[in-house]
Amino acid sequence: MNQFPKVDLHCHLDGSLDLQFLRSVSGIPDMEQVRNMVQVEGDECQNLGEYLAKFDLPLACLKKAEHICKAAETFVASLAADDIMYVEARFAPMSLISPELSAEDVLRCVLRGLKKGEEQTGIRTNVILCAMRHHTPEQNLEVFRLALDYLGRGVCAVDLAGDEAGYPTSGFRGLFAYAKENGIPFTIHAGECGRAEDVAEAIAMGASRIGHGIAMRGNAELQKLCAEQHVCVELCPRSNFQTKAVPAPEDYPIREFLYNGVILTVNTDNRTVSNTSVTREFALLKQRFGFTDDELLQLTRNGIQYSFADDATKQILMRKIPTSPDSNIL
Repeated sequence: MNQFPKVDLHCHLDGSLDLQFLRSVSGIPDMEQVRNMVQVEGDECQNLGEYLAKFDLPLACLKKAEHICKAAETFVASLAADDIMYVEARFAPMSLISPELSAEDVLRCVLRGLKKGEEQTGIRTNVILCAMRHHTPEQNLEVFRLALDYLGRGVCAVDLAGDEAGYPTSGFRGLFAYAKENGIPFTIHAGECGRAEDVAEAIAMGASRIGHGIAMRGNAELQKLCAEQHVCVELCPRSNFQTKAVPAPEDYPIREFLYNGVILTVNTDNRTVSNTSVTREFALLKQRFGFTDDELLQLTRNGIQYSFADDATKQILMRKIPTSPDSNIL
């Protein structure tokens, strides 16, 4: 199997932890038990709730500073097998705080771990800090202020994640106005769970990227708005199949989005929970949707162009992408 360098722009750190790390920290001796606790495979997952239950063990393993640092380090090391050259790892610092660790402490631990991973592998990393829909306005503002303090020093952007149905995107206009006023780039999880209005709201608020965006399916007008505004959509196919974001895999709107000019990247969402990689996602696109090698290369170029990396990094990354595919890149 021939490979080429790839990027992953939508990758949750807590959903992408190394299995050996989880076994070591949890003290569970049986690797298969660890795998079953954190990983979804095939069609066994019935809904988003079951999927999210797979995060219980990873979050329990991120309670100490040394564990958070090690988790980030081993995360980067695990990317090498996928030929990842650049990753934007996202996480919610408020979900990891404790009496011993502030949000800034958590971020510093993650950045230290990522730096060690970079030194070992040569993989470039950045962090996206997530506000959570169910957190208080004060907590989310603290996350955005922390992002501003570390912008360009390991942090590249902010995000909003969580329950769209219970906490519509419109309720966070003030938060993202703060981001825009202070020059913090942002992406927003929107349209993952059937609410097209959240995608429209995210675009109106100035998001340069949309996480998932599946609810635009069948809405050509909204897709064309997305294309006209040059908003990039971060697709995560395997994760969307597992959480039943679409009725069936054949209903996945990736070809529909491309037809209407939507700029797309394809990502993993949660490498460990979904048991996936960008290589596996690309293989899925070839097998189920007939993607050509040229199209996969273009998705990668989109990922570089619409990443939150600085221009110098983008130029370096772009030079690593073949101008045309070899005989068979996957």
